[in-house]
Amino acid sequence: MFYASFFMIKKYSLKFWIIFWTCAGLFLIGWYLFWNYKNKGVGETISQVVGFFPISEMQKKEYKALATFGEYFLSTDGKQRTLLVLFQNNLEIRPGGGFIGAFAVVKLKDGKISSMETHDLSNFDGRIPDTFEPPYPMKETLHINAWKLRDSNYSPDFETNAKKAEAFYYLGGGQEQFDGVVGVTANMFTSILKITGPIQIEGYPGTYESSNAIVALEYQVEKAFEEQGISRGDRKSVMNDLGKEIEKRVFSFSASQKVQLAKVLIEDLDKKDIQLYFHDSNLQKKAQDASWAGNLDQSWSSDYLMTVDANLGSFKSDYYVKRSIDYTVDLSKKIPEAHLKITYEHTAKLKDWMTRDYTDYLRVYVPKGSWLVSQKNFESAKFGYELGKKYFGAIVRVPIGTTKTVEINYTLPESIGENYNLKVQKQAGLNEVPVTFHLIKPDASTDGFSKALNSDVVFK
Repeated sequence: MFYASFFMIKKYSLKFWIIFWTCAGLFLIGWYLFWNYKNKGVGETISQVVGFFPISEMQKKEYKALATFGEYFLSTDGKQRTLLVLFQNNLEIRPGGGFIGAFAVVKLKDGKISSMETHDLSNFDGRIPDTFEPPYPMKETLHINAWKLRDSNYSPDFETNAKKAEAFYYLGGGQEQFDGVVGVTANMFTSILKITGPIQIEGYPGTYESSNAIVALEYQVEKAFEEQGISRGDRKSVMNDLGKEIEKRVFSFSASQKVQLAKVLIEDLDKKDIQLYFHDSNLQKKAQDASWAGNLDQSWSSDYLMTVDANLGSFKSDYYVKRSIDYTVDLSKKIPEAHLKITYEHTAKLKDWMTRDYTDYLRVYVPKGSWLVSQKNFESAKFGYELGKKYFGAIVRVPIGTTKTVEINYTLPESIGENYNLKVQKQAGLNEVPVTFHLIKPDASTDGFSKALNSDVVFK
């Protein structure tokens, strides 16, 4: 699997720089705001100053979080911080962001990465005993008998996934005590290439740029090496060469490029392409306030919607599957009614090394007290409660070259209509999903919005 293998370079690899700039991006703006970052209490000072900035409340929370993380990671107090970094390939979408092909144990001390160990989960998971029954419908579709770290991100809530990943890590014999967990999707790679610019590697055809790099490299290590006469043992050498070129460019970054990179990484945090979990309650609160913790909002008490997909056995088909969401709420009825349509378009033409007919386990999270009335293309639906919400779940199959629309009609709790508000939360790893919302008010007038879902949305 490309995403697992791509990040297995041990020294000065692309993965090193992805992790380095992930950490750097968390505090880079704080560093520019306050040069003397080594002073004790700088994070709190910046947080107080930011309170007076003429910016939105969410931006204030983000800057305060950056200042706090900056002080934490850059501190020269001699303490070691240890992070578990999960690499999630969102070409194979999972509820937490994507299939976990690899992870890294990253240690930071006095503002620097002091060590990093990477693990391919195809090897590490072999150490985990086959004692945990996989959640439905993994066993039925993936034909696996045990739940392990590679499939641990099965919740739409990152904190839940982070704790589960840590538990599996220890079951596999891991010894490190973590201060936090970071989840990153493959989009992080394209983010870095947006700053470095296109890269050509001597001895290999084509150009690697942000728009094509992940698929191009996946093809190189899975298929193209044979066409080029490269032995199977050397098929991944392109990653070493690419890592060296990115290393060279990162070392030569100007101050403006570092600021650009920080901006791109903040966008990735907003999109949940980077998700954070800390054991320290203050750090975790800052991440949650900035909406960077990837939490399912359990405290939201009005109308709520989150659609969650899990690609189970469809290879890297999410590259070809396009989604759109249409949601209508009718408050003119005695009991509020909700009509949800989710359209999947499988744009691939043929089965190949990368794609298959799409097999998806779809869960729709809605307010407690909601009741399913009817459905279409959502057969044998299961019901459950998780993280303060109710969910409807069913397997959805979309053959190559076809389009399928799932329709779900359900009633909402009567209290929803008294002072209507809506929160739509996005799934990590899925960006630019078109969402259209129609609200029919009690007097039959209408309201709503239409936008691409790149962050959580609140409608009041």
